[in-house]
Amino acid sequence: MRKKLFKVALILVLAGLGLGGGGAWMMFSANTPAFEGKRGIKIPPGTGFETALDSLDAAGILASRQTFAWMARLTGWGDQIKAGYYTFEGRQSNYDLLSTLRRGLQTPIRLTIPPGTRPDVVAKVAGRDMAFDAETFRAALRDPVLAEELGTDTLHLFSYMMPETYFFYWLTDAPTVVQRIKQETDKFFTDEMRQRARSRGLSVDAVLSLAAIVEWETSVEEEKARVAGVYINRLEQSWPLQADPTVQYAIIALEGQKRRLFNRDYEINHPYNTYQFKGLPPGPVTNPSPTSIRAVVDAEKHNYMFFVAKPGGGHTFNATLAGHTRDAAIFHRYMREQRRRQQANGG
Repeated sequence: MRKKLFKVALILVLAGLGLGGGGAWMMFSANTPAFEGKRGIKIPPGTGFETALDSLDAAGILASRQTFAWMARLTGWGDQIKAGYYTFEGRQSNYDLLSTLRRGLQTPIRLTIPPGTRPDVVAKVAGRDMAFDAETFRAALRDPVLAEELGTDTLHLFSYMMPETYFFYWLTDAPTVVQRIKQETDKFFTDEMRQRARSRGLSVDAVLSLAAIVEWETSVEEEKARVAGVYINRLEQSWPLQADPTVQYAIIALEGQKRRLFNRDYEINHPYNTYQFKGLPPGPVTNPSPTSIRAVVDAEKHNYMFFVAKPGGGHTFNATLAGHTRDAAIFHRYMREQRRRQQANGG
């Protein structure tokens, strides 16, 4: 009898050890394929366990869907999975996966703001990468209360969306994204930069408005400070800025997109048209890059009052109207010849 009881006990112990060993194997052995890099999933708020399981499986993160489901249910951790964006490496265990998901250890999203563009474009980029949509981001940029809290207004807020790469958690809301980018732009303006701007009579908002014009005026980094110097000279001499980018901004506002400018466009009665109105436009025409901002703060000191595009790229600078008229004629002849060639080639 005792031998029989001993055998039964031994069987139960071995069975328990087997179950325990099997459970440990399912919990701690690798359950993601041996892939290179990382694979990610986005779990929206309110997502149930089965939907999260489907997302993990569809992303190729699970080697065994069944063992993951078993461990999630046995531990109760499947009901604790938190919304967010998560990435996983190959050869991770069910314990690793569940621990990450239930503790909400999210992976930040990379959000890159493009330079020299428009609010609609940046909103589409943000709406593509973040959990909110493009319209929500546009609404944040138009929010006067948010702009005031950030020390500016809705006309200037977009110029603080400095083109850089930022990192946010996927579920970060749009106002917080705008706030943090604005704060990073504020940090970019060191005390020394602010002092140099003040020495030219420029506030930070004014620097950004001028930098936005420079951003659209030239893509040649080496001449940005010279272009900025021309505009500062015009401001100091109380000349109209006569900046083509401001006319282009008016065209976009009126027609919805950029196009080639014609002589009649310089007569447009629009507050941003600096051919018709002196001083800086009411707000920036775009979000300037760091190089354009520095170009304004460190603008060249020279006596140039004019510049015009030259064949082959870049610009020619002049201190006199006569020199400017001569160089403008050279460029216009070049452009007419280019158009004639295109037409002759069927372009």
